[in-house]
Amino acid sequence: MIIYIHGFGSSGQGGKAKEFREYFKSIGEAFIAPSLSYVPKLAITTLEELINSYENVTLIGSSLGGYYAIYLAEKYGLKAVLINPAVESLKTLKRAINLTGYAPNYYDGSRFGWNASHLEMLKLYAVDEVASKDYLLLLQKGDDVLDYQEAIAKIPWAMMVIEEGGTHQFEGIERYFEQIRNFLIDQ
Repeated sequence: MIIYIHGFGSSGQGGKAKEFREYFKSIGEAFIAPSLSYVPKLAITTLEELINSYENVTLIGSSLGGYYAIYLAEKYGLKAVLINPAVESLKTLKRAINLTGYAPNYYDGSRFGWNASHLEMLKLYAVDEVASKDYLLLLQKGDDVLDYQEAIAKIPWAMMVIEEGGTHQFEGIERYFEQIRNFLIDQ
């Protein structure tokens, strides 16, 4: 089972999730992209329940989903593909705290509460030293939200695809579907 973990303010019905869902369905691979709570503890609980419900689980995490994927991959010994991962989520998501106390859901336009207590919760899932070698990093240098070099520094031995330009959403992800499948499925 391939579990896709969306980023902050996104959804299991977002653009990348839909693209992956269509691709994996077309090749007959089991795939799920849950819409996760913005509350980190609830998101991790949901993901752990899924991991414990399926066999041969692998992960794809985008942005904050990459942060969660590292935690889960290390805890459960899973392979993970990380797409422009927010490896320094505490620093990155501190910027999402604003005077209103709300952050946008980029998928449906709604808003949700986001404050310092959520950042404290994220600390529970920080991985100081990544031990596993089972990572594929997909990075675009033009990411306007994250510094791609932080991911390289965090997991320097990972298989990597690093592109000039691009965006935080990772433009043209479909070009790497086969490579992602091969990494996740092939032993």
